[in-house]
Amino acid sequence: MYYVAHRLFAAHDRLLAARLARLLAAKTGPEQVFLPFCDTDEEDLVAEVKGQRLFELDRERLGRLTAMIAVLHGPSLDDGVCMEMGYAHALGVPIVAVTTDFQTYSFDEDGPRFEFPDLLVQTVITDLVRVPRLGTDPGSGDMADSRYAVFADRNDRQLGQALETAVDRMLAHCLPRPTAPALPVGGASLAFVEQSPYTPIVGALTALVQKAGWATEESSRFTAHNSLEAARTDLVRSQAAGLLVTDVSGPETPPGAALLIGAAAARGARVIAYYPRTVLTHASGREPNWRNLMIQYAAEARFANPECLVDWLRR
Repeated sequence: MYYVAHRLFAAHDRLLAARLARLLAAKTGPEQVFLPFCDTDEEDLVAEVKGQRLFELDRERLGRLTAMIAVLHGPSLDDGVCMEMGYAHALGVPIVAVTTDFQTYSFDEDGPRFEFPDLLVQTVITDLVRVPRLGTDPGSGDMADSRYAVFADRNDRQLGQALETAVDRMLAHCLPRPTAPALPVGGASLAFVEQSPYTPIVGALTALVQKAGWATEESSRFTAHNSLEAARTDLVRSQAAGLLVTDVSGPETPPGAALLIGAAAARGARVIAYYPRTVLTHASGREPNWRNLMIQYAAEARFANPECLVDWLRR
């Protein structure tokens, strides 16, 4: 099963993903491709708890992965896509990321440049297809009277190059998948605490978890001198824990937190979310969601205040 992970809340994002899925299906057969929203019939699906049902359908496909193509663009990476990437990484399948973003990121003016603002994302990717520049000028006389038509065509060429390259790269990485060994759930008394990149008080969430009597490891990449090496360490340490405690605050769940939630869900580790300020999202036929449904239903519990978090952990 080839899984196309993409942001799906706007028509232009779904259109881009559909274009990618068509290219992939032409080389593998449509029955081998899973395109969320399209293949779960999301707009017309009727279910008693629709968001939860969509989560179940997506997770069932994630469990049969051969490879994943993840569409990533902009500094705010989609939290559902990041969760799916974490799930795929935990299963050991290749992940090809494709982006046409022309920006790169660094943590100081003279530091190394990275393709994504959270290096945990960079750490789990098998291959990256980055096409940051517009396609060549078509030079068509039919378009000479409209600079907007030329601009649209150059963007279209850029997208076409990126998607075709991503499909070819993903197929090159796909080898017969051996039977996957049982994934380690992690230590039952050890919690990995994923701090928020938006919260300046380092260690506050960890202190709450320790107050409840848990041994802890915590993320370090947001304050480390070598952020890339720290991201690799965070990933390894998180896999040793039986419980993930993560701050999911922000406009969306932070990319690294979403990724770790996906990896924990694939391993069967427990996930709890700390979310002090809840903003609900609403969609036709769905129950209100307090985060992306891939985050909401992977988490066992959510807490908005420290006291409830500590009480729950002490149970």
